[in-house]
Amino acid sequence: MTFATIDDLAAACRALPAGDADAAVSVRERQAHLTKPPGSLGELEDLVAWLATWQRRPMPRLERVDILVFAGNHGVTAQGVSPYPPEVTAQMVANFAHGGAAINQLAQNAGAALTVTPLDLATPTADFSVAPAMTEAEFLAAVATGHDAVAPDADLIALGEMGIGNTTAAATLAAALFGGSGERWAGRGTGVDDAGLARKRAAIDAALTRHKAALTDPLHAAMIVGGRELAAILGAALAARRHGIPVLLDGFVSTAAAAPLAAMTPGGLDHARVAHCSAEAGHRALVAALGQTALLDLRMRLGEASGAALAIPLVRAALACHAGMATFAEAGVRDRD
Repeated sequence: MTFATIDDLAAACRALPAGDADAAVSVRERQAHLTKPPGSLGELEDLVAWLATWQRRPMPRLERVDILVFAGNHGVTAQGVSPYPPEVTAQMVANFAHGGAAINQLAQNAGAALTVTPLDLATPTADFSVAPAMTEAEFLAAVATGHDAVAPDADLIALGEMGIGNTTAAATLAAALFGGSGERWAGRGTGVDDAGLARKRAAIDAALTRHKAALTDPLHAAMIVGGRELAAILGAALAARRHGIPVLLDGFVSTAAAAPLAAMTPGGLDHARVAHCSAEAGHRALVAALGQTALLDLRMRLGEASGAALAIPLVRAALACHAGMATFAEAGVRDRD
């Protein structure tokens, strides 16, 4: 998918197809007759209704589940915002390829296919504390890469990232979209000390001041203070909505990356669920700003789609109960009077 201009992308982000409310009604009707007290499976019941709504079918399926991880490098690392050097991004991508990372194990456990897409790792984005991170052409190319990575026949996708410096980008983007400063949104990321955290907050505040006039538009904000992997996640979330595929978002970076859809269009992220609440400082506030509740809260902050991968078995369990349980009539169990 190619977007010729950022205005073309904006038009696509504002023309999002709706879910199928009738499919969710069918789910609720079946649940009312299953051998359990009404509502007793709690969030599991809601998850099945969500799947049905966005797959647009009364009986959801999870035959093809894909985990998509995008990797990018950030010029803002020149400000000393991470204890790790930028070359770690490429080294971790190689580790993914060899099956040595946490996400490799979690994807296998979840019965999901893992695809890792590096985006111009040898050419970091510009340091957005002093200049726009990407040109329009670079931003649109990264969005298109994410959009094209989504298989139209997937039943569920999980989105994650890898990129040294990208929690700084995510915090700056969150501040641009929802207000606040580096102090509100910046956390320790991969483990910066107090001096590093101060530098991180200063870089965020410098970017917010320098680009203030342009940051009122969500897509321009994503282009100016984001990163290639964040743009790819945005593109993938957009493609999933257009193809009728529910989405599990990983932690702080992935949630911030997809947030422009919600900022641009009411209900723009209704097809996506935040899989877990990251231990990164700003994530809980970002989840609340999106009006969501994370499915899991395990004090994780790894990235790599690791939290989203852990949520896949939960979604599978919800669907297994819905599809496999007997009704009261089938089981010969007396229903409530």
